[in-house]
Amino acid sequence: METGYKWLKSIADRMKGDVAKGTAPAPVRLTVRQLLERFGYQRRGNWIDNHIHNGMEKFGLRADQDFTIAWLDAPIAIGLDANAPGAPRLPHTTDPTRRVGQLDAANRKLVSVKPESSLIEATTEMRMHGHSRLPVMRDERDVSGMISWESIGRNTLEPDRTHVRDCMERPQVIPSDTRLFDAISRIVEHGYVLVQAEDRTITGIVTATDLARIFRELAGPFLFIGEIEGHLRNLVHGKFTLDQLRKASGGGRPIAGSADLTFGGYKRLLEDKDNWEHLKLGIDRRKFIRHLDAVREIRNEIMHFNPDGIDEDKHRTLRTAARFFDQLAHLTSA
Repeated sequence: METGYKWLKSIADRMKGDVAKGTAPAPVRLTVRQLLERFGYQRRGNWIDNHIHNGMEKFGLRADQDFTIAWLDAPIAIGLDANAPGAPRLPHTTDPTRRVGQLDAANRKLVSVKPESSLIEATTEMRMHGHSRLPVMRDERDVSGMISWESIGRNTLEPDRTHVRDCMERPQVIPSDTRLFDAISRIVEHGYVLVQAEDRTITGIVTATDLARIFRELAGPFLFIGEIEGHLRNLVHGKFTLDQLRKASGGGRPIAGSADLTFGGYKRLLEDKDNWEHLKLGIDRRKFIRHLDAVREIRNEIMHFNPDGIDEDKHRTLRTAARFFDQLAHLTSA
């Protein structure tokens, strides 16, 4: 039994023993990151998530929140499944909706200034940390406002305005359980939002720059995959009979033309040596198929919209493939 499953089994055995003795078993508390490390992983992904979920189900355990979308350093508790006889009732959360509080930026230590701070202090902090705005706070729960280069600029003609309180503007604060999709419009409109936990603590700030980075990490691969699939369709369009296409499809869905093939169907079509020779590309078939298979595996991973995105090596594989297909398209059209 592999290490992660041994660990889950030891938890389940201990907790079931406590129940048998009439003692309420204490849940195991750790972070999402630490849970992944118990299984030898650093990132989440569909296969990894299912592997851990299946282990918990196998040993009658459950986490108190969905670790597949929670912030990586969010604390979670693992206890006996609520359906197990005598199990204590952990407040299980099965909501799969992504919330703004699950973003790394929403849990990053804030740099802030106080209302009585001088503008020189504030601008020094902004320059030192590379921020365009700072929250104005007396403590972690008391937000007085926001100060930014824009708000300072609007007040530079007033010589008596020398402190942060003279140049701050109304802060944009949203609860950490706000749907990420609903938060986007506020972030785009104001350039940022401050994220507030249930106990009113401000846990972080999410900016338009953070959204751009998230878009690149999560949506960028979808765009590359779309380009690659488009190039594949163009590559085989009109080159093969319907029977050849249907054979490559593997069955299971109606095929009326090359556009109906799945990514795996394109791979099977081009793996065939005769089909490959028919294209007359002057490219090594085995290397092409190996690269195509790597793209297919990444495609299967990103279609589940992993909250951690994909690592830089996989980004590079997609960028390289998209560039290669773009060059191939120019060669075949010449």
